[in-house]
Amino acid sequence: MKYISGSALLLIALATTPLAALGNESGNKNAAQQVEQYTDPFKMMEIVADKTFQRIARDQELIAKDKEHLRVIVNEELVPYVDSRYAALTVIGRSVNLRELPREEFDNFVVAFEDYMVASYAGALTYYRDQKVIIQPARPPENQSIMTIKTRVIDPGKPDITIDFKLRRNRGSEHWLVYDMVAEGISLLDSKRAELSNLIRQQGVARVTELLLEKAKEPIKVPE
Repeated sequence: MKYISGSALLLIALATTPLAALGNESGNKNAAQQVEQYTDPFKMMEIVADKTFQRIARDQELIAKDKEHLRVIVNEELVPYVDSRYAALTVIGRSVNLRELPREEFDNFVVAFEDYMVASYAGALTYYRDQKVIIQPARPPENQSIMTIKTRVIDPGKPDITIDFKLRRNRGSEHWLVYDMVAEGISLLDSKRAELSNLIRQQGVARVTELLLEKAKEPIKVPE
């Protein structure tokens, strides 16, 4: 097991932030950025978590001056290791006929969904209070492309929080990326899909893309 300083609340906030109130291996815009690739998913989770929270601690002066700096940290430290394209595909689910959806329209949705999630992560990171996260070692399953890494968040004086990270690798690839997390039994992607599916069916992918982009542009703030 590995102890890591981190924020539990940011993960719970991401799993519960509502979207319904809105009236290539990864689709993220940092794909061109040079990032480290890991064939060991457990090692990847360790290093990414360490780097992210060390960066937050190091940049506290910048964050105090402007919370928008948290958006920079998320884009640079977390987004390169998230499979935004697959996550967006999962959220759309069966709300539309993907065979009939223009490629450009789907690509635009991926970008908007990622921008929204970056804003959500950045807002949730304002909860950072140096909690401890235990990442339980796990071996990638042979000949499978999906796996789960379990973590436990320890916050003195409060019940532990269990969080499962879902990872996948594309066919022919050895590199793992995060596509979902399940906090206390609540799947981030399942909750977003439930909230967005009706909007997509009623208003279409293009309109929901616009709504997500509008939401993502709002100033970073502590989630309610």
